[in-house]
Amino acid sequence: MTSAPPADLAGWRHVYSGKVRDLYVPADDAAPAHLLVVASDRVSAFDHVLSPGIPDKGVLLTTLSLWWFDQLAGGDGGRGIPNHLAADHVLAGDDAVELIPDAVRGRAMLVRSLDMQPIECVVRGYLTGSGWAEYRTAGTVCGIPLPEGLNDGDRLPEPLYTPAFKAPMGEHDENITFERSVEIVGAETAAALRDLSLEIYRRAAATAEARGLILADTKFEFGFDAQGVLTLADEVLTSDSSRYWDAESWRTGTTPAERMASFDKQIVRDWLAANWDKQGEPPVLPSEIVERTRERYAELLRLLTAS
Repeated sequence: MTSAPPADLAGWRHVYSGKVRDLYVPADDAAPAHLLVVASDRVSAFDHVLSPGIPDKGVLLTTLSLWWFDQLAGGDGGRGIPNHLAADHVLAGDDAVELIPDAVRGRAMLVRSLDMQPIECVVRGYLTGSGWAEYRTAGTVCGIPLPEGLNDGDRLPEPLYTPAFKAPMGEHDENITFERSVEIVGAETAAALRDLSLEIYRRAAATAEARGLILADTKFEFGFDAQGVLTLADEVLTSDSSRYWDAESWRTGTTPAERMASFDKQIVRDWLAANWDKQGEPPVLPSEIVERTRERYAELLRLLTAS
């Protein structure tokens, strides 16, 4: 399910709306070198876009993505990892002309067009969610055997790379084995996606840990640029694509809920689970749930980016 795009943006043509993001191309460019990705305030759960949205969510997500792109470009002391960001202005004579419209400034990224790969690159550092459900029944996560005796929320012996095949629009992504990813994109690209995903996860997890946070799991998307360079794209390490937990609560909590209170829309999921049978359209979110969710997004941004 998608909702209507934002108001028309001068110089840009809307081409797609997902659950959260809207995509634009230059209005007069048949083969665009640049795209405009706009993060809305929409919030989704259980495959539904909910009402109302979360105020400032688009700005908070975009700000966090931009911060992480900067960290991974070398700001964290590691090697620079190429990303899809483009300059948000061009020089016209003696003046700089802004390319991001004022109407979406702060919630939009100007990015380079890439040959996107059909693999969603998931990295799991902790046992939770669908991985925990599978482990309880089979002792595996995405088919990968794990030691016995692990509990919900436990740290895994090593981060796991568990790719998914990006399904056509409107369908669910499909968890796949690494061997299947080789069949889809080739051995060299599959290995590069895996190795780069694990490198980024380890660096980001260390950055989060230094700020009292646990990066439990996350997902990345990549594409090749015009020079054939594998390039990090889409959002990165946000509350919508990652699970973050408070490290002290994880260490001292006595229940899964206390250990794994996340900085994302879990508040929304929990409220829906208690107030909706998943039949028909979901109910309108109460103002209290909306505000608490906004604060969790904002708190994560504060904790990560505080100097």
